[in-house]
Amino acid sequence: MKHAARALLVCLCTALISPGVVASGSPSLHADPLVVSGNAVVVWNANAGKAAVAAGISPGGNPFHESRLYATMHIAIHDALNAIDRRFRPYIQGLRAEQGANPKAAVAAAARDVLVTLLAQLPLVPQGGIDLAVAGVGADYAAALSSIPNGSGKAKGVAVGQAAAAAVLAARAADGSDQNMVDTGYPQGTDPGEYRFTPPFNFAFATGWGDVTPFVLRNSQQFRPGPPDPVTSNAYTADFNEVKRLGGDDITTPSTRTAEQTEIALFWVESSPLMWNRIARTVSTQRGIGLWKAARVFGLLNMALADGYVGTIDTKYHYNYWRPITAIQNAGTDGNPNTSGDPTWTPLVTTPPIPDYDSGHSVQGGVGGQVLRRLFGNEVSFRTCSMTLPAGSTCVDPSPVFRRYTSFFQAMRENGRSRILVGFHFRKAVQEGIEHGRKIGNRAVDRFLQRVD
Repeated sequence: MKHAARALLVCLCTALISPGVVASGSPSLHADPLVVSGNAVVVWNANAGKAAVAAGISPGGNPFHESRLYATMHIAIHDALNAIDRRFRPYIQGLRAEQGANPKAAVAAAARDVLVTLLAQLPLVPQGGIDLAVAGVGADYAAALSSIPNGSGKAKGVAVGQAAAAAVLAARAADGSDQNMVDTGYPQGTDPGEYRFTPPFNFAFATGWGDVTPFVLRNSQQFRPGPPDPVTSNAYTADFNEVKRLGGDDITTPSTRTAEQTEIALFWVESSPLMWNRIARTVSTQRGIGLWKAARVFGLLNMALADGYVGTIDTKYHYNYWRPITAIQNAGTDGNPNTSGDPTWTPLVTTPPIPDYDSGHSVQGGVGGQVLRRLFGNEVSFRTCSMTLPAGSTCVDPSPVFRRYTSFFQAMRENGRSRILVGFHFRKAVQEGIEHGRKIGNRAVDRFLQRVD
């Protein structure tokens, strides 16, 4: 059964990366082309991304455990630093460092212990991927400690980092994330608008993730949006025709996408936690922020991103709404005289085996954009690259393609629009997803890791 489940995840990861799109698993290739930082928090954020890619859960496949990995690590980093010098309220109370503890050693130890522990617990990941990721983390840890002079400060820093990691890991040990991610017995709908498996999958993914204990939300339903549009409504008809016209693969299914729209579609296929953390590293480095502020930025961002998945999965399986591929292929029986079916309609990228509404990727964009605009201001110019563009154009290639933005709001909106262009979502799911994510981001910034006066 374990081998079958792993095969299903391999199928999922492969399907989420379209033909001709690169997703390298070699961590040695993942030097960040945008950031050269001496900030240990920023460096360990990049190290965590390398580990997720090496393990095979990113840039496509399992962003749920990826988001939990980053959030847990950054809480440990934040709390370790604030045990040394209390500038922001810790997430978990009661941790104190011995006087003279080295902050960089604390960051490294907190990050290393969380990553090694959680990587070993990843479901459906072959042992070879876990071993590769853990080895990379070990090498990064050794390099970090070798740059710190030996002595009591280094030892005290390591000790408080390890204590912070242990405290956060204990707090999250029974959060419900150790669940079966592949549900072949999930009941498929039969009426128009009801979710059914998306080809080529014979399962639904992450059906119970809405029951995972949130980091910042009261519960997974806190900001659940209202229902999707009825399939006989004018609004649904407009959304249906839009994604049908734009979202095809241009091979089996014609598409009216422009070349730039195709680039946007593929650019944002990348795992949201991987992308929004890269953006945060870029802006944090541009601003030259210090360790403590960086710890708060990445702590808030990643707790909110993790809760974005908890909230969107609750919403998705509550409404159980069908995907565009199912809707278009079965439009002849949907009861809407203004929609026409195409039994061979094929999206640009294989549709994930999760219901349409709301768009989880758009929730993530709403979270990421809102947290960063609250912390840095909206009118911030930056550029970023992607791991899911065609070979030769990705972040790890000699000449990556960059997309440039003048605000977080602009990136948030483009991320959402990409889900229509790639053929994954109706516009209603995108719009509601963005607003859902913004509410989660606001709650994180307003209530957690607050400055200590």
